[in-house]
Amino acid sequence: MFVGHAALAFAIVAGVAVARDWTAERALAVGLLAGAFAALPDVDIAYALVGVAAAAGGDALTLASAFWSTGNLVHRAVTHSLALAPAVALIAALARRNRRAGAVAAALAGLLVAVAWTASGPLGVVVTVPFVAGAVLLGSLAGRYTDLTPSQVFGVGVVGLASHPFGDLFTGDPPAMLYPLDATLVSERVTLAADPTLHLLGAFGVELATIWAAVAVAGLATGLRPRTAVGPRAGLGAGYAASVLLIPAPTLDLSYPFVFSVLGVGLVGALPRVRVVGTPAGPTVEPPDWLAALLTGLSAITVAWLAYTVAYVVV
Repeated sequence: MFVGHAALAFAIVAGVAVARDWTAERALAVGLLAGAFAALPDVDIAYALVGVAAAAGGDALTLASAFWSTGNLVHRAVTHSLALAPAVALIAALARRNRRAGAVAAALAGLLVAVAWTASGPLGVVVTVPFVAGAVLLGSLAGRYTDLTPSQVFGVGVVGLASHPFGDLFTGDPPAMLYPLDATLVSERVTLAADPTLHLLGAFGVELATIWAAVAVAGLATGLRPRTAVGPRAGLGAGYAASVLLIPAPTLDLSYPFVFSVLGVGLVGALPRVRVVGTPAGPTVEPPDWLAALLTGLSAITVAWLAYTVAYVVV
């Protein structure tokens, strides 16, 4: 769901901007900022690299297991808290505005670090520091490159940060949404199907839906029609149905063969066309259309997911 988090926040915030008749540039800018805030909570997974380093030399499955087992020691806690999201968004909104605002932001940041230390010890601090630093960076970039007011940056930050945990309800353990309080908002993962493979495929479909929603909103903002940019190579994804006989049935515990192979189909679809055109000065390579390549790749992944799902149900 890494990409889906950003795509969902982009679609929500940029969609509101489009509805308010903001210019395309402003709508896309605020949507990208929301997407960046929505991706920020997963900075806590960086700690998983410690486990990967310890398992260096093992096979892919061993490395993946080490990645998640180590990352889950601190994952989906302080950075995924709905209770702390407004404070982090406020830090971003106040970042580098003026000396008084900076002092308030620094005090809030110190308070968050103290909370993390009290609730989770040193590991909580290890995660909280880059989380807060990332918020400061996003707030600084918003202040420098956009005309958003501090209150607008705060609102965008809250939407991005608060939307993230809900996307995680389909995979793994539910986030500690009320951290550091000793209370549980959601205790169980949302189950899309009793069959673990269909659940995984359903979660993958939810992520694809959020990405396509972001594409649709970007099209509304710019006037572009994404459908016209999709090339015929997107149909190559249909052949992925045969992989139902070649790879293990994917589940949340063993999703890597499916995820990496289906993304490989997308890469094949996304290869840009290289055209050589004749000119009076001789042949010239025409610059590739990267937008068409990306949308064709995304379409190939979508077709591959649908084909695999149908094949799994039938077989």
